[in-house]
Amino acid sequence: YGAAEAGRDYNTTDMSRQRMYNEYLPPYKAAVEAGVGSVMSSFNDINGIPATANKWLMTDLLRKQWNFLGFVATDYTAINELSAHGLGDDKKVSELALNAGIDMDMVGEIFLRNLAQNIKEGTVKQADVDQACRRVLEAKYRLGLFQDPYHGVSEARAKQVLMQPAFVQAARDVARRSLVLLKNDNQTLPLKNTANIAVIGPLADRPLDMLGNWSGAGDAKQAVSILQGIKNVGGATIRVTYAHGANVTEDAQLIARLNEHGGQLDIDPRPADAQIAEAVAAAQKAEVVVAVVGESQGMTGEAASRADIGLPGRQLDLLKALKATGKPLVVVLC
Repeated sequence: YGAAEAGRDYNTTDMSRQRMYNEYLPPYKAAVEAGVGSVMSSFNDINGIPATANKWLMTDLLRKQWNFLGFVATDYTAINELSAHGLGDDKKVSELALNAGIDMDMVGEIFLRNLAQNIKEGTVKQADVDQACRRVLEAKYRLGLFQDPYHGVSEARAKQVLMQPAFVQAARDVARRSLVLLKNDNQTLPLKNTANIAVIGPLADRPLDMLGNWSGAGDAKQAVSILQGIKNVGGATIRVTYAHGANVTEDAQLIARLNEHGGQLDIDPRPADAQIAEAVAAAQKAEVVVAVVGESQGMTGEAASRADIGLPGRQLDLLKALKATGKPLVVVLC
């Protein structure tokens, strides 16, 4: 995935074996040598052959050259997606994947529906299916799942570990250390002796967007928005004024698509200029402005690549208007 052309998810990867061996394969080889138990095949093709049907990659390299003994799982529905690469119908891609060295079909059920027929037609060997099953069962055995199928999973344990203060604080510390301060003109940060802050922007009061893309089981109800975080820190000693300022985007089609996938975007129906004017009025009454702008959590991530990395919608116009007020301006880019 790291070498997909143009940086687009699932796009083709085309490189020489020399570059592959020297630059991309070493960390994977190190993981195998350290005893990793499973490997996942990617969606994209490698030099013209999709990884999930690539016998050189999954068998010749992984098992014969590196002596990998674990099991190979596909990425989510990767066997199904071989058809999109033009490799054939379900029965054909089932054959190609199993013969390439795939042991487990993640979610797609291609193996479940087609391997029996593949064996009958002689395109897949019973021994290879048995080997794939053995590898998966061996992994389950080593994990103790034969004795305890739900090992480590219980409501009691969930209460002991999920959202515990020490773990939340550790996550907060990791997040804090990942932030990048691009510049700090006039030493505006950290904010000092500030009694009146205007917090402005479409992402300022968005706990869901604090989780980011692919947050798994993340609970937005447990997240803290930047607006709320500033209020929590300042307490009764500061006055915080909030203005929406702009919609994340003015693209109605994109908004609908994001909301279909849990975006929960609330769109201000007022004209964009009216929203900006309201934000400017709030900024003019404050000592410092904190503008929170960027992308909603569904705009960029797996299977979501924007063609333009600029701020979407009227957010750049909002920033220009806030800067024109002359007030100290802190921009938080999400």
